[in-house]
Amino acid sequence: MERVQFIKEEVDQEGKLRTETLMLNMGPQHPSTHGVLRVVLHLDGEIVVKAIPYIGYLHRGIEKLCEHITYQQCLPYTDRMDYVASICNNIGFILAVEKLLGIENEIPERAKVAEVILFELGRIESHLIGIGTSAMDLGAVSAFLYCFKERERIYDILEMVCGARMTTSYPRVGGLPEDLPENFEEAIRNFLKAFPKTLVEIDKLLTRNRIWVERTKGVAYISAEDAIDLGLTGPVLRGSGVPYDVRKAMPYLGYENYDFEIPVSTDGDAYARYLCRLEEMHQSLKIIEQAINNLPDGPYIADLPDIVLPPKELTYTRMESLIRHFVLVYEGFKPPPGEVYHAVENPKGELGYYIVSDGSGKPYRMRVRGPSFVNLQALPKMVEGRLLADVIAAIGSIDIVLGEVDR
Repeated sequence: MERVQFIKEEVDQEGKLRTETLMLNMGPQHPSTHGVLRVVLHLDGEIVVKAIPYIGYLHRGIEKLCEHITYQQCLPYTDRMDYVASICNNIGFILAVEKLLGIENEIPERAKVAEVILFELGRIESHLIGIGTSAMDLGAVSAFLYCFKERERIYDILEMVCGARMTTSYPRVGGLPEDLPENFEEAIRNFLKAFPKTLVEIDKLLTRNRIWVERTKGVAYISAEDAIDLGLTGPVLRGSGVPYDVRKAMPYLGYENYDFEIPVSTDGDAYARYLCRLEEMHQSLKIIEQAINNLPDGPYIADLPDIVLPPKELTYTRMESLIRHFVLVYEGFKPPPGEVYHAVENPKGELGYYIVSDGSGKPYRMRVRGPSFVNLQALPKMVEGRLLADVIAAIGSIDIVLGEVDR
């Protein structure tokens, strides 16, 4: 398809003949599409008559690939979906497999609390990118630099815990592969002290910034009814006044024991979604502080020989452990036949894993319910009848990652 096309004759809703309606391809290499997204726009001057998102440019067949490898080997593929919050994808998948195995109650408390801390760090790093890049799309470069400064601080913590900064592949079915490092608590407490200052700086840069407010307030509106009908979740849904959060509706990892609020706005525009993400970072800090204050000692992985790899020192010194290690790596553990769906509140919305087991060491079927994929379908509703410039603000306010949209 040509990049720009003039449709010479077109009949409008009143039956009148119109000329020179412009069809414009936005993307798939456009920097403001937040990845390889192509949006075909039909324009009447600067007004968007129709917007059609085209996806699939980053499709790698992750779900089908996971049907040919063991459950544990699937974990790194989850990193490559919402790659700005890899640890959240990891934990969501691990929880789904643990539910399939029926071992949720066997997981040590230390592992659960550690996963809560890491999950909320992932939420913060995702919202930092969401706010920073959407602001940069509209010309506010300074906010992005403040956001990325703190994201690097989270990267340092993740690197200290698992050796990786972006694609973590950290947790394991049954808990954590290694215990948390000795200086983990100190690093978290330092982050809790430093990060609120950056939140104040971002707030000062954007919240009352006249240009930011005029570019986002009343822009990319979607009502609560339309948001529910489209299946939207996360800050996009809560920005339209619907207080749905998986952590409250279907608690996991003991979230029912934490004191936190669900930020909700009723305006339904891009500015409301920004405010929700900003307040969610405050709530994540609150959760992390409660978790680190109650981080227990004790085992960090379940004592389940048929599922969990033996400790390295035993693998190197005992034949039985070496054989068990070999079998678990080569064949994988074997859940009972059945199916499971487990959802977590990812930074962008409800992330769900549907897994079918046929009793072998590999998933018979795996399907991912990605929030970016579902939320993206709200784009035409948000921009049709609006200005062309508002398309940029709308995409940024949805906060999509095309790795998760396309998979």
